[in-house]
Amino acid sequence: MAVGLAITSEKGHYNGKMTLLVVVSCMSAATGGVIFGYDIGISGGVTSMEPFLKKFFPEVYTKMNEDNKISNYCKFDSQLLTSFTSSLYIAGLVSSFFASSVTRVFGRKPSILIGGAAFLAGSALGGAALNVYMLIFGRILLGIGVGFANQSVPLYLSEMAPPNYRGAITIGFQLCVGIGVLSANLINFGTEKIKAGWGWRISLAMAAVPASILTLCALFLPETPNSLIQNSKDPEKAKLMLQHVRGTNDVQAELDDLITANSISKTIKHPFKNILQSKYRPQLVMAIAIPFFQQVTGINVISFYAPVLFRTIGLGESASLLSSFMITGVLGTFSTFISMLIVDKFGRRALFMIGGFQMFLSQTMVGVLMAAQLGDYGGISKGYASLIIIFICTYVAGFAWSWGPLGWLVPSEIFPLEIRSAGQSITVAVGFLFTFMVAQTFLTMLCHLKSGIFFFFGGWVLVMSAFVYLLLPETKNMPIEQMSKVWSEHWFWKRIVGEVNEDGKIDVP
Repeated sequence: MAVGLAITSEKGHYNGKMTLLVVVSCMSAATGGVIFGYDIGISGGVTSMEPFLKKFFPEVYTKMNEDNKISNYCKFDSQLLTSFTSSLYIAGLVSSFFASSVTRVFGRKPSILIGGAAFLAGSALGGAALNVYMLIFGRILLGIGVGFANQSVPLYLSEMAPPNYRGAITIGFQLCVGIGVLSANLINFGTEKIKAGWGWRISLAMAAVPASILTLCALFLPETPNSLIQNSKDPEKAKLMLQHVRGTNDVQAELDDLITANSISKTIKHPFKNILQSKYRPQLVMAIAIPFFQQVTGINVISFYAPVLFRTIGLGESASLLSSFMITGVLGTFSTFISMLIVDKFGRRALFMIGGFQMFLSQTMVGVLMAAQLGDYGGISKGYASLIIIFICTYVAGFAWSWGPLGWLVPSEIFPLEIRSAGQSITVAVGFLFTFMVAQTFLTMLCHLKSGIFFFFGGWVLVMSAFVYLLLPETKNMPIEQMSKVWSEHWFWKRIVGEVNEDGKIDVP
């Protein structure tokens, strides 16, 4: 069932076509991104709804409406409110390590299934919450679901995808995150208008829709050839699946690479211990640095608290939700789609650098405008507010075609099979850890740094751009089981992992 797009890797010489099976399977698995995006959008929206704040966070509601002596930058500063948002990320951090074992021992498919089911349970509890404890426990279940999904879905996509289309297919995960944010913002905009004050319940409960889709799809997903090789004693199963997903019988070259990678992985009993070896040093550095940098781009300032920010600069509740919907939803999703189209042509490094410049410039301008025009009290003129929104749009577009999708793509494609599950778990855990830290501290930082918070994150964008320029090699079109070559040919990393000799093997220094 081949669609007809011939695929022969320039570097790996694998044969195959972009088959309908790959397209449908990857589209189904990528809905794991929808649940993550939906939660990001929903949590930011409901925390700006007055009935929600009045019921669960009355202290914040009082600050926002009754105390005129509270600074514009400090109205939403509440540790309990940030605990609601960030409890999901601690649960996701812990569950990602359990997901590593499930993914490695049982396969990618069961891990995706667990993620969907846990998120489904959490959405039901959140929508029915009667007190803040039910609310936070529901968030913890959502975190478990996101932890399993974020650990397994990018791996699934990168393993199913042909090398020349791996970037586009894996970015499908981030595209679905954008669709989730877009859907959440649209729902928030509608439910906020329910005068009875229970619209937030619909917003939280509607998370069950993408969770149900993911759970049902996971029941019918085929397992990846890489996982079948790793968990089956019969290589013929993997060969048959490889022939199906590539649309050709001539898959021996790719199968040989999978068998070789599996033979190496069988010698590794403790992947989390082995990933500390010097030959895996580049992958470990990227597993830590890339998700860390992704969180200190400042995207959480926009994604989690976009409605809060827009209320800070003087917009009303409904207007703030509409602005959030248009910016983080429509623009972000469209920009990610652009990235999906060009990433395998222009490469990862080019998008990182262009997006980094765009984000730095935008954050600097937003910081300057807010420092000049928004004091502790009062509002800001509509003209300057519009200008701030334009620069925020520029920022969101830059993130959505660079660090947003590439922060998931690059880690998912660089690990050899023997440490792949462990490496992806470290990536997800580090992402959750710093997402938690930013979410937990952002409102306090906003209160104390005020507009300086944009300069803070802008400085980090400069650091991460330099990191990519100096230390990240290009990975486009390289077959996933031959990725070690990019490190052994890099000007810096070859000193640590060794160089490729004439036989194509790596000489360890």
